[in-house]
Amino acid sequence: MAIEILIVDDNADIRKILNELIIDAGYKTRIAANYNQALTEIDKKIPDVAILDVKLDKGDNDGIELLSHIKSKNKDVPVIIITGHANVEMAVNSLKHGAFEFIEKPFDQTRLLNFIKRAVENVKLKSQNKEYEDKLFYSYELIGDSKNISTIREQIDKIGITESRVLINGPSGSGKELIARKIHKNSKRNSKPFVILNGALLEANKYELELFGEEKENGSISYGALEKANDGTLLIDQVSEIPLDIQSKILRVLTDQKFKRLNGNSDVNVNVRIICSSSKDLKEEIKLGNFREDLYHRLNVFEINIKPLNQRISDIPLLIRYFSKKISENYNLKNLDLDENDSYVLNHFWHGNVRELRNLIERIAILQPDTKDKMSNIIKESLKNDDFGEKLSENNLSIPLKEAREKFEKEYLTVQLKKFKGNISKTANFVGMERSALHRKLKGLGIKEFN
Repeated sequence: MAIEILIVDDNADIRKILNELIIDAGYKTRIAANYNQALTEIDKKIPDVAILDVKLDKGDNDGIELLSHIKSKNKDVPVIIITGHANVEMAVNSLKHGAFEFIEKPFDQTRLLNFIKRAVENVKLKSQNKEYEDKLFYSYELIGDSKNISTIREQIDKIGITESRVLINGPSGSGKELIARKIHKNSKRNSKPFVILNGALLEANKYELELFGEEKENGSISYGALEKANDGTLLIDQVSEIPLDIQSKILRVLTDQKFKRLNGNSDVNVNVRIICSSSKDLKEEIKLGNFREDLYHRLNVFEINIKPLNQRISDIPLLIRYFSKKISENYNLKNLDLDENDSYVLNHFWHGNVRELRNLIERIAILQPDTKDKMSNIIKESLKNDDFGEKLSENNLSIPLKEAREKFEKEYLTVQLKKFKGNISKTANFVGMERSALHRKLKGLGIKEFN
């Protein structure tokens, strides 16, 4: 990738020295001689790296203001601050605002060039990681043969080609973002942006800014998620966490397909497909007064419900096989020899769902155990805080043995039935019982057989 570096300094000699130094190092440059020129260059195109003088023509902290402006557009851009009026407070302030490095004038060219090279390496690494993560996420498939996953795959095929708004319900880590990405990938908007706004991660006073953007007094613009996703798809993750006053503004955008930026006077027209996800029951949130019913009906044109992993146990062996192969390829390692029918893994509650399972397999790939015992120890150590056997033991310490045994058998056989999707023959073979004996046991324990 061709790296472009923005140089901002009001001293012509400094600009010339920096420009020649950076071009000789093999990078492209853009130059600004004052605050307004810098704003124009930044808003025209965000640079890969910026070198900013602190004191320009508008005040003592012009460079810090420009630093904040760059970070509001892209927090990953490395910014090197240079100044001839250095003090400890200024250095701390610039680093606090996200500066990559701070250097005093007159600067040592070799030292500055090292800073620039490190900044470029940082840019390239983050770009490669983003490309890798996007490629990895888009390459992930929705794995499983449970009825729930099969239904969701059919739903994605049907609604991907439409423009309908979609609400995806499911617990944390179950695959809601993956489903949203698959819908976007199947849509006519697949060449346009896919933007995520996580309602659970924002500070209360930041929702409006992150959604709608801002027009600043100096004329610069900070773009919000709606504009970034224009012509594409916006996923509002954990939509239940959006404050009620912002919910009303989202409702207005859905109705009018336009909005005003913070401190803005002109309407901004957008064409965005909205997909929302939630780990909470929005109907319950409506009853509690935490979510607008009219917004719920606007968002819930089509609903997808993904179940927790512990309710689709038959998917676990397939996921183990899939992630073992995928992660081995990504780390360039030999195939992981995981037992996909490990009862310890199958009986785990999986509070973190598919994400927790994937993290476990990734941990095994990194640690590379060379024996089955070592692998078993890693699994048990990783899952010990939610161990099925420990839970049963703790729950049953205060009840008679007969009742505890029946409770264990009921939970154990229910798990096995789910694993084999209700197939009595396969379940009986796995647990070591005759088919007729298993029928009697299920009836005696009050377990309903299912297909």
